[in-house]
Formats: sequence, structure tokens, C-alpha cells
Amino acid sequence: MSDVDRTPNELSQQPNPGTQATVTQHWTRLILAYARHRNLFVLRTEDADVPGGDWDEILRNPRINRRLLSSHLSAILADMVAKGHAVYEPPKQTSSVLLYWRSPEEWAQVLYDWANSTGQMNTILTFYEIVEPPVPSPLSGIPLPILRKAVGVLTKSARAQIIAVSDGEGVRFLSGNAGK
Repeated sequence: MSDVDRTPNELSQQPNPGTQATVTQHWTRLILAYARHRNLFVLRTEDADVPGGDWDEILRNPRINRRLLSSHLSAILADMVAKGHAVYEPPKQTSSVLLYWRSPEEWAQVLYDWANSTGQMNTILTFYEIVEPPVPSPLSGIPLPILRKAVGVLTKSARAQIIAVSDGEGVRFLSGNAGK
């Protein structure tokens, strides 16, 4: 892991815009790498204020008795949203984001590969069956908004189609166009 969370200056907003841009870039990389490593999808500004949470390891440094302030985290999240590394979820607020440590296109490929390797081609699966499979998969726990975007990518490339099912939405994976 990067030492970005180990130095006091990286934990506070910088007055120089160039320095702040570099700090934000470091934080973005660290947040996305940590989220991917821990399979975390949601980051809230309040996570900077609440000790003992999933994000404590990178948002706090007990050795120097410092933490990332929620106002600084809010600015980092806004930059991540502006650059497409996250989206505000729920929409119309700015304190909670879904992190894109994989892009929707990358998730679409993971989803398609999973469907192919588990024999789910031409089978209708509910979104719940994908998110909560009986055997853990790379898609276990994926938030529905990210899953919907991934399915949308597959639909546009004719590798899947959305199907209405009795208990919500489903998807059928279509064989053939695996390379798109």
C-alpha cells in the first residue's frame, strides 16, 4: 500500500492547487486499490468520522494521531465522480458514492465470463441470483446499479438481454459474441 496515509500533509487539504491535485490523485488510487482488495463498493464522507469502520485502515493513522477529514474526503469523492471513478449513490446527494474500481465495461466482461464458465448461457437469471450466487463468485455482493450498468453494456453488444421475471428483473446471456 502507498504511504499516502502515513504523512500528515496528505491527510489535509493543500492550499496549492497543483499539490492538492497530486494529493487527490494519490488518494483516488489508494481508495480504488483498497476497495478492490477488500471488495468494498460504497464510501461515505461520514466514514472519515466514524472509527472502526471498513475504511479505517486508510482514513486514519493512529501512529501520528491524524485522520482524513470528512470535508477533504468529500472533495476527493467529488473529483472521483467528475473523473468517472465513482457515482453518487443514491443520486442527488454528495455524501455517498459507488466506487468504480472496475469500469462498467470491465464488470460486463466479468459477468459474461462468469455466465459462460458456469454454464448460464441462454438461461434466465434474476439479478438476485447473480449478486447472491450459491457459490461465491467475483460478482458476489455487487451493487445493483453497477450490475445494471454491466448488463446494459452486454445488451448493447448483443451478449445479453433483459427479461421481466415475476420477482423483478432478469437477464439472459447470449452465446456467440464473446469477443465484443
